[in-house]
Amino acid sequence: MSTTASDYTWFPDRFPGLMEAYCLTLVKGLTPGGLLDRLGATQECRVTGAEELLEPAHQAWQEHHGDRLFVGATAVGDWALAVEPNGYLGTLDEVIIPLSKGTRLVSHFRNVNAVDHFFWLDDGDLRLHFEPLFPTGRDGSDPDGLVEVMRQIGFDLSEDDDASYELHTEATFALAEHLTRIRLTPELLESATYVCGSAPVPGR
Repeated sequence: MSTTASDYTWFPDRFPGLMEAYCLTLVKGLTPGGLLDRLGATQECRVTGAEELLEPAHQAWQEHHGDRLFVGATAVGDWALAVEPNGYLGTLDEVIIPLSKGTRLVSHFRNVNAVDHFFWLDDGDLRLHFEPLFPTGRDGSDPDGLVEVMRQIGFDLSEDDDASYELHTEATFALAEHLTRIRLTPELLESATYVCGSAPVPGR
């Protein structure tokens, strides 16, 4: 195990706006445009740099009142990365189960209240879901298959009151890298061009 939570300690400092509330979703084998199409998003603009997604995401909230969410998508190797500032499409069963059909999907989410989620799906099957702040409460078809990996990455899986909550968000990035072989770096997020649009929220 070479990647750990300590490899992602740059995220809060370099991307404070995203750290406050974000959802990142990686889907193998899709183009950025193809990912937006599967989300039912209308392609509206292109921006360079993840921090440049914050303002249009805020505007989308004001315009659509939460009925549609802003998504920026870019290519990372043979994966498509969707970045949602203050979004949560990558946490919804109605979105991620069909989006993962025939491929692998990994997503993680954190909101302003430090509520967080991690998802790993293969071909519509939810293999693993848990809250990174509370990594001992796992579900899915393979909830324990990555226990040793999670421990080595930096999740504290002890059940006692002395459990550490440090770097749990950074550990989600490391676990996503383990499952995708995609290492996100500040330079990548800052230099990437994102195809952007707003996607409907199922049930709204």
